[in-house]
Amino acid sequence: MPVERQLPNPAELRELLSFKKPDLHPRRRRLNAALTIEDLRKIAKRRTPRAAFDYTDGAADAEISLSRARQAFRDIEFHPSILRDVSRVDTSTTVFGGPSSLPFGIAPTGFTRLMQTEGEVAGAGAAGAAGIPFCLSTLGTTSIEDVRAANPTGRNWFQLYVMRERDISFGLVERAARAGFDTLLFTVDTPVAGARLRDKRNGFSIPPQLTASTIANAIPRPWWWWDFLTTAKLEFASLSTTGGTVGELLNSAMDPSISFADLDVIRSIWPGKIVVKGVQSVADSVELAERGVDGIILSNHGGRQLDRAPVPFHLLPSVVREVGPDFEVAVDTGIMHGADIVASIAMGASFTLVGRAYLYGLMGGGRAGVDRMIDILREEIVRTMQLLQVNSLADLTPEHVTQLTRLVPRDSAGRAASTLEAP
Repeated sequence: MPVERQLPNPAELRELLSFKKPDLHPRRRRLNAALTIEDLRKIAKRRTPRAAFDYTDGAADAEISLSRARQAFRDIEFHPSILRDVSRVDTSTTVFGGPSSLPFGIAPTGFTRLMQTEGEVAGAGAAGAAGIPFCLSTLGTTSIEDVRAANPTGRNWFQLYVMRERDISFGLVERAARAGFDTLLFTVDTPVAGARLRDKRNGFSIPPQLTASTIANAIPRPWWWWDFLTTAKLEFASLSTTGGTVGELLNSAMDPSISFADLDVIRSIWPGKIVVKGVQSVADSVELAERGVDGIILSNHGGRQLDRAPVPFHLLPSVVREVGPDFEVAVDTGIMHGADIVASIAMGASFTLVGRAYLYGLMGGGRAGVDRMIDILREEIVRTMQLLQVNSLADLTPEHVTQLTRLVPRDSAGRAASTLEAP
């Protein structure tokens, strides 16, 4: 039969033609339009000069480690349950002796106020409001005390590099303890700086240097330069050394002779939890557990140190199996979606850290951008858990995830391995 037609009903037309009231606040409008971390990355790229953006976005050498880490999370197959009541989902957890409302915290990042002038104050404030930990870097651009002031009742962690001048490192540990920071991340993957080629090509340095190229790149981003030129001088809040590229600064400050003896000394003067960050093998994980540290973070420094390093997410199941369920193992590198976090917890991680995602939000909109980053990941975590039909993080198990394999290891003779460890 032919479809019967009629003249449009004016009342129905009015309903169809009702327009959403436009948001005239530019920052709120662009952040509300960001539905993913990748959306925040695109906003950050538009709003930030190339050298600063590339410092965040880039990695070492050919950036293979970072690419593989992100690909590893894409190569996940989830296995949902059915017919579970998931009207309520609990995303809270306990990590390194304290609570977190979500299974991720903000990772330590250096030079942060160069990305956006609110810097660590925005990160610490947003973390405190969300009930998640914030970690300040040794190379941070906000002081230990000012981070505590920005997050007075939340969990603050401090990331420590052991430097050639040991007294500087010891002094930072003591300051963080006095300020009430509860966890120290002892970083072990930076005896020297990785080859940050984007930074070298961009002439990235602290403080930033004005050249014809940087000025030309800044012309369409006057807001960034206005913030930079009208706020406090950009410098390290915990160190007096400035001037030079990132690699030059790291190589002048860090000590390639760092050893387990240094870990023992730091443990003797730090009153809180001590966690070793930058672990990249099962053997080292087991040794650290036997030495009695409070936890480890499987990390290749976001791909910014040794290129072609192990993928932390791939390493996670083997490490958890060997150290046992009572030893806390966190993971970072490559996380761009809440599903990445859910998969990590399912595979045995106690916790995760996000660095680039945080900085994309910061560059995209200061404190409001960091809040939006947390909201995006929270929504993705909750939705993924509901679709997997689990009610809490404790309900996640390795049976919920398969790590699909692209790269197959070969033995010393160049033959493909005949057997692989189960993920």
